Amino acid sequence: MAGSSHGHTPAAWTGVTIAFIGFCVSGAFMVMAQPVGFWAGMVVVLLGGVVGAVMRGMGLGQPKEAHDALEVTPHATAGAKG
Repeated sequence: MAGSSHGHTPAAWTGVTIAFIGFCVSGAFMVMAQPVGFWAGMVVVLLGGVVGAVMRGMGLGQPKEAHDALEVTPHATAGAKG
């Protein structure tokens, strides 16, 4: 994965950051035994996924062409063995 720049996009960073904050909120409220706060944090986690998907749809994610170019096909590696 080092050569693919997988996850190095504004959409990925934003979605993961929002989800991380949601997990922290949920964890804090779980320790405080406050179920409403826990579920509010879980909603923030889901919001992170939605925000990341929307940003990817807006073109701030990894381009599809870059992903397709990095896939290894069996016929591409068959000639390299010999």
